[in-house]
Amino acid sequence: MKITVSGIHNGQPIPEQFAFGVPNADDRMSFGPNRNPEVSWDEVPEGTRSFVVIMFDPDVPSVADDVNQEGKTIPKDLPRVDFFHWLLVDIPADVRRIPEGEDSDGVIPKGKPVGAGPIGVRGVNNYTQFLAGNPDMAGTYAGYDGPCPPWNDERLHHYHFEVHALDVESLGLSGEFDGEAVRKAMAGHVLASARVTVTYTLNPELA
Repeated sequence: MKITVSGIHNGQPIPEQFAFGVPNADDRMSFGPNRNPEVSWDEVPEGTRSFVVIMFDPDVPSVADDVNQEGKTIPKDLPRVDFFHWLLVDIPADVRRIPEGEDSDGVIPKGKPVGAGPIGVRGVNNYTQFLAGNPDMAGTYAGYDGPCPPWNDERLHHYHFEVHALDVESLGLSGEFDGEAVRKAMAGHVLASARVTVTYTLNPELA
């Protein structure tokens, strides 16, 4: 199976139009356009009954105490964890494309609703946890929300866009399900997968 993310090349930086946060000389970071990129796929295996689309960042600090703190840096060798940016499940078997901006077009304070979206069923991304302590932004973030790595992180962040072809029409997930729930539900049902990896940073020393 092949995946194509329009305007994005494997191993290259993701354009700012797809980012939740963009560089700002005065405030370090400001909100970005936060549009989901166009994602398409082909060479689908026979027997496919649905698709899952996932985007995640495996380079997120496991300890967030120093994230975006003046006078501090997040060391490159700090252990990292997965941060899910996009979860769409139960995408019908006849779908081969998610248009740009279809699932996200701008930063929405307090998030987008879970459940059926424009295409497929939205899961909860990790901005739900990351922004929980911000009274202006706290909420349930579902569907796509793009990159916004810490501006003081010494590590370049990588973002994996994945599409998985499944042998079931539905994963049976509902409510506020997360990335780990999707991975667990997919186990044993994946016929084929494809991935594109891009990078992003808000650290001016790495840009």
